[in-house]
Amino acid sequence: MKNIRNCSLQDLEKLVFDLDEPKFRAKQVYEWIWQKHAASIADMTNLSKSLREKLSEQYYIPKVKVHHSQFSSDGTIKNRLMLHDGHFVESVLIPTEKRLTVCVSSQVGCSLACKFCATGFMERKRNIDFDEIVDEVTLANEQALQHYGKGITNIVFMGMGEPLLNYKNVLKAIDKITSPDGLGMSPRRITVSTAGISKMIRQLGDDGVRFKLALSLHAANDHKRDKIMPINETSNLEDLVDALNYFYKQTKNEITFEYILFKDFNDGISDADELVQLYKQVPVDLVNIIEYNSIEKARFTKPEDDVVEQFMKYLESKRVNARLRRSRGKDIDAACGQLANVDHKM
Repeated sequence: MKNIRNCSLQDLEKLVFDLDEPKFRAKQVYEWIWQKHAASIADMTNLSKSLREKLSEQYYIPKVKVHHSQFSSDGTIKNRLMLHDGHFVESVLIPTEKRLTVCVSSQVGCSLACKFCATGFMERKRNIDFDEIVDEVTLANEQALQHYGKGITNIVFMGMGEPLLNYKNVLKAIDKITSPDGLGMSPRRITVSTAGISKMIRQLGDDGVRFKLALSLHAANDHKRDKIMPINETSNLEDLVDALNYFYKQTKNEITFEYILFKDFNDGISDADELVQLYKQVPVDLVNIIEYNSIEKARFTKPEDDVVEQFMKYLESKRVNARLRRSRGKDIDAACGQLANVDHKM
């Protein structure tokens, strides 16, 4: 049995031709897959019963399902999603006054082992396929319509896994999400977040992507970044600055720095000044200062409010475009760095 969502329109045209069916049937199948989001071939009701049966003999749709949803007091919804092979990942629907954002995962687990992130303590089991990523988005969109009366407005690849280590699937999913014969979403409403893989950031530039890029920075010198993000040992800050500048030169897309404040680690004025110096080296549109959300396995805590205020004031005094981002969904472990549903097969 093969995944029919791996078939292009041309593949489907050949398939229906081989089955002695008219060519227009291929377009109908394609629409069922990418516009109507059919859960099975049996759902394709404008096809003849005999064609559905023939297709079902060779093909299936590995649809992602919502296994469990949790609802935060602030309106955030966290979904535990079951993939076709029984693995679990998480996605989060985040409502604000102006936006409905879905945070999607790109891998089952993660291999980067960042010391502050719950997913980093998990083993990476596999990449999430492009069509499964599309399912994450379409399921969130259905949920948004159901609970908020409107569809999602933004997508962030900030869930479980490192998107740039699942490069082909992430880009193919975004292509489907932004395609007129898919969800038709503007790529400017999509942000891919990376822990910092210089080689792949340059590749994004070469591929001329149109979405926004966010760097999970969290420390503005190599010594501290090495301690919390092992990836920095192979993609250090000098390499990342070079790669980000290359990305911007090729695409002119927005770049964001993500910076979590950890008490007595990266929250001092000297740390803020190092962040300012790094900010000056890259055409960064925005620095998101994020409050830390504690997890059981990490030793970090968040700073006191007055320390955060001093940090923000220093950035403001140096004309850094910075925003303090309050975490959503903390009461259901849906906030930044907290996604790590223990994965096991059913």
